[in-house]
Amino acid sequence: MPDESNTGPVAAAVAADAEVKAPTAKKERSRPPQKAAAEPAQPKAPAAKPRRYSDQERNDKLRLVETQVSEGNTLKNAIQSAGISEQIHYHSKGAARNSAQKDDKTTEPLPPSDELADLVELEEENQKLRKRLAEKLRGENAELRKRLGLD
Repeated sequence: MPDESNTGPVAAAVAADAEVKAPTAKKERSRPPQKAAAEPAQPKAPAAKPRRYSDQERNDKLRLVETQVSEGNTLKNAIQSAGISEQIHYHSKGAARNSAQKDDKTTEPLPPSDELADLVELEEENQKLRKRLAEKLRGENAELRKRLGLD
């Protein structure tokens, strides 16, 4: 009867793999030769500051783009002819829209005496509305009790 365990050849193969995969020493890489310092190191030029447009310049550029687009020019060409990037155009457009919304919301504040009078009037109206609501709810509650036969 043949041996069913078959552990003999497997154990021999595992031992053979262990011998083959023995750790080897890493090869050291040679460093590349250093360049000769023929030219003296030049100091780097300072980075240019990004261009900041004033509000007037921004509005002028936006108007220029709008007029060119209304004349049939493409938006991309109009932006290029204005001398700005698309990113600056959209950023300026958003900033102009936000400032216009702030201007619309800004109203003259009422004098303190008027504000106080308005506040007192609103509080009185609030009390009246609360009383009306309470009366209405009491009436509905009474009707519901009658329907259910609880009274």
